Amino acid sequence: MPVYKAPLENMRFVLHDVLNAAQLSELPGYEQATPDLMNSILEEGAKLCEEVLFPLNQSGDEEGCHFDAGQVTTPRGFKEAYTTYTQGGWTALSADSAYGGMGMPHLWNFVLMEMVCSANMSFGMYPGLSEGAYRALLHHGTDELKQLYLPKMVTGEWSGTMCLTEPHCGTDLGLIRTKAIPQGDGSYQVTGTKIFISAGEHDLTENILHLVLAKLPDAPEGAKGISLFIVPKYLADTQAANHVSCGSIEHKMGIKASATCVINFDNSRGWLVGEPHKGLKAMFTMMNAARLGVGMQGLGLAEVSWQNGLTYARDRLQMRALDGVKFPDQPADPIIVHPDVRKMLLTSKAFCEGARALSYWVGLNLDIAEKHPDALKRQEADDLVALLTPVVKAYQTDMGFEVANLAVQIHGGHGYIREYGVEQYA
Repeated sequence: MPVYKAPLENMRFVLHDVLNAAQLSELPGYEQATPDLMNSILEEGAKLCEEVLFPLNQSGDEEGCHFDAGQVTTPRGFKEAYTTYTQGGWTALSADSAYGGMGMPHLWNFVLMEMVCSANMSFGMYPGLSEGAYRALLHHGTDELKQLYLPKMVTGEWSGTMCLTEPHCGTDLGLIRTKAIPQGDGSYQVTGTKIFISAGEHDLTENILHLVLAKLPDAPEGAKGISLFIVPKYLADTQAANHVSCGSIEHKMGIKASATCVINFDNSRGWLVGEPHKGLKAMFTMMNAARLGVGMQGLGLAEVSWQNGLTYARDRLQMRALDGVKFPDQPADPIIVHPDVRKMLLTSKAFCEGARALSYWVGLNLDIAEKHPDALKRQEADDLVALLTPVVKAYQTDMGFEVANLAVQIHGGHGYIREYGVEQYA
């Protein structure tokens, strides 16, 4: 059976001894972010991930999401787990207190993300996408839009998505065909189809807020003509359906408990976020948050893969150590004594420790860039985050995949068997 135990001791080492995260409590707005409070939140987050989310990981992957006549149902236990997650205030951890959030540092959210991704990455994609949508709306939405939508996003009652890709275009967003027609009352009529929309439809929240890239009638050609709109599944004022529908869900090789949807907008009402034709600028706020989130997924999967590889290597008895018998009371020594297995475990461990330090350092600088009273310090930290964001995403996902593969290798033939769990990570 798969195992996961939040590596709290290693996390505390990076936070306190390497990064001196206590310095955050000296920043304006973070006065309450003391090491004691951080440790308490770490422990509670670990309990949530170990006791609530991790037990649903394997069963959720086996069951997957269900699609029926436009409605998506998440696997058994997910809705109850999401209620536990939101009632615990985890969606509000680093959200602005002006909208009901706790106002805690981004760094703390990074630590939570690692544990959630290790415990149940599919589950983590639902609040993870909402976090990015929240950030985009917070930084680029009008006061009216923020007051209307952010409080319920912070509580987790409403979730968010990122709608970029269309059937004919992915990376080349200048080719999008989704249209937004002004209606004269400040709203827009949005029509088009988006694909590969994570958490695009599900049964976890009362409403889903789609951040949609579309083009206005007078839009310039290419990427310079893209605008960003918020299109709710249900209108906030009347709760009436907004002509947003799920056409289907994808049948994927992994993260099967995360609904990846085709979303159709049929003359749906939307509202502009940011400036006309500057949609990519606004969307990149969300995309950069998503990039860091993907990097945390790589770290999270590497950690849980390493833990399972280590557990198996300690239990599996095969042959004797090259330098003599280690366990004479056993018919063979555990495979952890063999050099190649030790190399794979140490390689995995080294990556996890290094990636954790890098990720948390980026999280720390994200807080400095936002809260430090010195403008020069804020700019330096912001530049560092901009530089390291693609590094965190690319390197940690590549190496996370390698560590998952090493866990399969350590398990030998059992690594290919679903019962042992590591095949899900690779």
